[in-house]
Amino acid sequence: MKKEKLKVFAISGSTKQYSSNESILKYISINFQDHLEVDIYEGIERLPHFNPDHDNENVDETVKDFRRRIFQADAVIICTPEYVFSLPGSLKNAIEWNVSTTNFSNKPVAFIVAAASGEKAFEALDLIMTTIESRIAKGAKLLIKGVKGKVSANGIIHDSRTEDSIRKLVISLIQSVEEENPLPNKYLVRQRN
Repeated sequence: MKKEKLKVFAISGSTKQYSSNESILKYISINFQDHLEVDIYEGIERLPHFNPDHDNENVDETVKDFRRRIFQADAVIICTPEYVFSLPGSLKNAIEWNVSTTNFSNKPVAFIVAAASGEKAFEALDLIMTTIESRIAKGAKLLIKGVKGKVSANGIIHDSRTEDSIRKLVISLIQSVEEENPLPNKYLVRQRN
């Protein structure tokens, strides 16, 4: 009996057309199509600015759709650049629309920061996703420095180490989905202290 593909919702933190981040997500979609059904979100720039006063039963339809797609996915992959030593505002805004939900609670998540440098965005995204109780496996975080020299606009990865790192990240995410009843990262961190 053929195993069902995992449904993965993929979010690019970049609003730029033909971004390296979107190229990486497309690369994952194509190269892991035997195991994953990847839904790449293309509406991040259309989400309204987060406002807690508007986070009610009349919330904007784009927000409802975004939340629904996260909820229905087996896992989420985020791939983002770094802007001014932080996350792009569009990605932070998208995540904020989910803080009042449990969409990310115990949801298997992998993330990639692909930028010139990226350390600060990597730290910020790790903290945010842990705070909202995402389940991030040890191998499901990746920082790709100097991405312009490693990934072309048409999605070809020119660096074998980067390609191998992406493969390991995807395998780690798949294994995370298959685990039973693990605790979200923030509880694991507390247990170690």
